Amino acid sequence: MFEEIRKNVYFICDIIINIVTKQELIKYWVDSSESDYRTMHNLYQSKDYMWALFLGHLAIEKLLKGLAIQNNVQNIPKLHDLNKLSKIAGLDIEESLKDTLDKITLFNIETRYPDYKNEFYKKCNAEFCLKNINEISDIRIWLIGQLKTQVE
Repeated sequence: MFEEIRKNVYFICDIIINIVTKQELIKYWVDSSESDYRTMHNLYQSKDYMWALFLGHLAIEKLLKGLAIQNNVQNIPKLHDLNKLSKIAGLDIEESLKDTLDKITLFNIETRYPDYKNEFYKKCNAEFCLKNINEISDIRIWLIGQLKTQVE
């Protein structure tokens, strides 16, 4: 009987540890996303448009990873494709949002790889950047609304 009680106590402790860890992980992803979002705006203000969009991508990516954890995904893959992450997070999204996520995913690639970087730099002016920042902001607000966890 003592052995059964001990197992139950360990089981309950594991549940409590996992809940705290889950909440902390979600908070980590949300806080990190918020920092990237602020940095995106700072980069836009300093006219560093290409890197502003790169950080916008990261802000969305991190919210999706927080949602995946919220939806009990144990192992978040190390990938940057926002559509794949939205599927992993269990989101059912419309085609128009999938198209926008594909476009934002390209900001990660076009900023980092020399083959794409020069071409992306040429089209990445203030107007182009602001239009995409507005889309990133709308998606961010929607994703935060999907998070059930209150994060300080």
